[in-house]
Amino acid sequence: MNIKITGSGSYIPTERVTNHDFAQHNFLNEDGSQFPQPNEVVARKFLEITGIEERRYVTDNLLASDIGAIAAQRAIEDAKIDPETLDYIILAHNFGDVKKGAIQSDILPSLASRVKHSLKIKNPKCVAYDILFGCPGWVEGVIQAQAFIKAGMAKRCLVIGAETLSRVVDMHDRDSMIYSDGAGATIIEATEDEGGILAHESATFAHDEAYFLFFGNSFDKQLDPDVRYIKMYGRKIYEFALSNVPKAMQECLEKSGIGIDKVKKVLIHQANEKMDEAIIQRFFRLYKQTPPEGVMPMSIHKLGNSSVATVPTLYDLLIKGQLENQNLEKGDIIIFASVGAGMNINAFVYQM
Repeated sequence: MNIKITGSGSYIPTERVTNHDFAQHNFLNEDGSQFPQPNEVVARKFLEITGIEERRYVTDNLLASDIGAIAAQRAIEDAKIDPETLDYIILAHNFGDVKKGAIQSDILPSLASRVKHSLKIKNPKCVAYDILFGCPGWVEGVIQAQAFIKAGMAKRCLVIGAETLSRVVDMHDRDSMIYSDGAGATIIEATEDEGGILAHESATFAHDEAYFLFFGNSFDKQLDPDVRYIKMYGRKIYEFALSNVPKAMQECLEKSGIGIDKVKKVLIHQANEKMDEAIIQRFFRLYKQTPPEGVMPMSIHKLGNSSVATVPTLYDLLIKGQLENQNLEKGDIIIFASVGAGMNINAFVYQM
């Protein structure tokens, strides 16, 4: 028995927001003072560092659970399965359903239960639950699904990553330009086909690193201090990721018994182009090699950082042939990897 991804789906929001759309924003420093550089300079430097040209936001009527359900339905159709045969629905997110203009997250009932309701699944043995694991949430959901199947507790699971970060960003913080919305979903199931998940690795670094990402006040000191927004210490995260993600990927690859020369693609969380490129360079350097051209497909340029949705969305776009000059074939070896709030790191090695 092998455990494979048998179907995938994603939802790319329709609202395209370019860097130029931030021209009228009043960016401030953390202490509330006026940022010294004009917004066109901010946008240019932002592009140079992150590689993000534009990002996608959901329309006002949609919530994270809504787009999660759309991605899930597409994955179910892609896998050609009866949704009543699902044993688990695992939905990764970080902020729940946040309505446009609201100051409160809604996670009652869980987003996974909402998706199950939207899919009209009647089977009570289909267990639906959420996980909060920062940006690596979808990867962790896949690892949990694999564990359920290995333990004989499940045969087929639906794993979703859905987020609407546009609802929790401080528009006076330049970091708000990084974040976006989206959803990706996969069917994970036991199969007689060759390949599948070969090894995995997970870790939480919380002694010194727990609050590198956190909920904090707006940089505009005139706004309500009880309303919080996603905040981060970007330099600390960059240094943490560079030190720890390549090692985790190496440990995972060595567990799998696969040589570095067999790795066709690395699907890594799309947070910052320069950071991702540095991680890949350092990972291959551990094997005294340089990364092959095209080994790291990117979606961040047009889609931004949609947290838990970035990796499953990237996979879905890749498998459906929607990334230019990128493709996958049966037997190819992929490393999925992510890093994010917690601080959490995880990875799994997968054979198509």
